[in-house]
Amino acid sequence: MQVQIRKLEGSWDLGYALHKHTLSSVYLGDDENGHPRFDTTRSEPGEALYQLKYRADWKQVQPLAAQVQQTLLPVFGKIGLIIPMPASTVRARQPVNEIANELGKLTNTPVFDDIIVKAPAPEGSPQLKNLHGREAKDAALGGRFSLNPSITNEGCWNALLLDDLFDTGATMDAVCKTLRTYKKINHIYAGSITWK
Repeated sequence: MQVQIRKLEGSWDLGYALHKHTLSSVYLGDDENGHPRFDTTRSEPGEALYQLKYRADWKQVQPLAAQVQQTLLPVFGKIGLIIPMPASTVRARQPVNEIANELGKLTNTPVFDDIIVKAPAPEGSPQLKNLHGREAKDAALGGRFSLNPSITNEGCWNALLLDDLFDTGATMDAVCKTLRTYKKINHIYAGSITWK
């Protein structure tokens, strides 16, 4: 899988994504239902992620997790646990959780998908992806995340906070700030499959 990593800036200690999600997108006109159509070219990680999220191609999980292991983990150093980002869309199977669990198996690293609890958005509020600007997203996320202190061992660990698609970083920043309140978390590394 061809990658072109990029550093992600935010409140974490160090962060990287594997590749840009969409390399080009050309408007082709509307379909018979009036929906716009595009000829979209994605990076290899972007296409794999698209197939996983929108075509339920679960065979993409293993190569994506293997690519994170091969490309990002050596940059971060010792990881004691993996935390998948809370999903913004409810699905029976969450792609980022599947990738995190596979990465956990590949590296023999525990995955904690219950440390961060996300409260539902207030009734009638717009979806985060429909908000424009970092300030609007930060405001919408205020107070939405809380900590579930589910680590039972004594000690302090470096955590990999894993996301599928990095946009403004507002959600990852909010989760990171919540994790900073947990005395069992040391360094926080942000990893994402793609950036927008």
